[in-house]
Formats: sequence, C-alpha cells, structure tokens
Amino acid sequence: MPHGFLGHGGLRHQFGYGGEGDPAAIRDLRWLAADALVPGAALVAPHQVHSPDVISVSEAWEDAVEGRPIADAVVTNTRGLVLGIVTADCAPVLFADIEAGVVGAAHAGWRGAHGGVLENTLDAMERLGADRSRIAAAIGPTIAQPSYEVDDSFRDQFQEQDSRFFASGRAGHWQFDLPAYIAARLEGAGLTRIEDTALDTCALENRFYSYRRATHRGEPNYGRQLSIIALA
Repeated sequence: MPHGFLGHGGLRHQFGYGGEGDPAAIRDLRWLAADALVPGAALVAPHQVHSPDVISVSEAWEDAVEGRPIADAVVTNTRGLVLGIVTADCAPVLFADIEAGVVGAAHAGWRGAHGGVLENTLDAMERLGADRSRIAAAIGPTIAQPSYEVDDSFRDQFQEQDSRFFASGRAGHWQFDLPAYIAARLEGAGLTRIEDTALDTCALENRFYSYRRATHRGEPNYGRQLSIIALA
C-alpha cells in the first residue's frame, strides 16, 4: 500500500493547521503530499483531540481549518482517498490489510493509546472486511524513551504490568517508552506484523518537529509532520 511519513525535510514543511503558517499554504502543502502519494486523490484528515474515536470514511470532506470531523483515527476501503494524521511527538500508526483492501491511520499519543484508539482502529477495519491476522502496522516517527521524561503522576495512570515501559530517571521521574507501549498494545490486540521506524522526533531536529523540544525551548508554537496511507 502506498504510504509515507513526512517530516519537514530540512525545508520546514509544516503540515498542521495548528502550527505556524498561512492556512491556505498549509492546505496546498497537504494536497501536494496526498497527490504525490496517489495522483488525484483527496486527503482525509480529521481534527485530532487525543481521543479513542475512529471514523470510517467513504468520501472526502473539505480539508479546512474548521469543520472537519473530530476523531483520532480514520479507516477506509475506498480508493481515491489518502488518510492523513498529523503529529509532533505522538505516534502516527498506519495500518493495511492488502488482501481485503482496507487501510487505516491513527494518532496515538500516550492518552489515545491508553484509551484504546489502536484497538478501536482495528475493530473499525474489521467492520470493513479486514482480518487482524493479516493487518500490518507501521509505527512512524515518535518521541523515544530517552527523550520522554514523565513524573510519578503520569506513571500512576498505568497498570503494574506496564512497568516494563518505564525506566528509572531522576528523583520522582521516569523515561517512558511510547513506541514499545504501542507495539505491545498492537500485539495484545492480535497483530503479528508490526514495524517501528525507530525515529525520535525530539532528538532528530533536522528531520522532525517536536512538541517537547519546542516546549523545553520556550518556543511559542511548533510544526507538525504528516503521515499518510491509501489504497493503491
């Protein structure tokens, strides 16, 4: 299945309406990305809110700042649509069942992954005819454990069985392994084909935007990368 994980590429491409730049220029850049993946296809990207909610899409909506459906994952079995997710440390996860002709894209930060957005995406794909025994998943550029410091209150929201995703840090703090947590959730949901790009958005400043890096520097805003997938 055609897919891609698009950072700023050193050119400071910025794909999120919440980031800096003229909305019309951002819309054009998003369209160019979708067209490069599948010529003439429409980008379908929801308004993300760190929820577990998934939308099954059969036709495109207007890719505008306002009015897009609110969700954090999209699935489809319709050709001519490019599913898109924007991120800036959270994990973009792309899904495909090639045999069934079903694809999906999920925005999985810790809150969404903890709340079930990954499992909900798989359920939605199966309602379109996919079989999770055939679904492949790819975890895109994501903040990695060495860059992701959290405190005790964050750690307390997880179960004891999740302790393997936390490494000890400075007093009262931990280093959280978000990609490994996501992979474990996917494995627990029955997936056997999982790939991790193993690219740290926070550390790789020359390639990706990072909310955490911008926050540490006191920057007023930050860009977003775009992850896309479509049916061939």
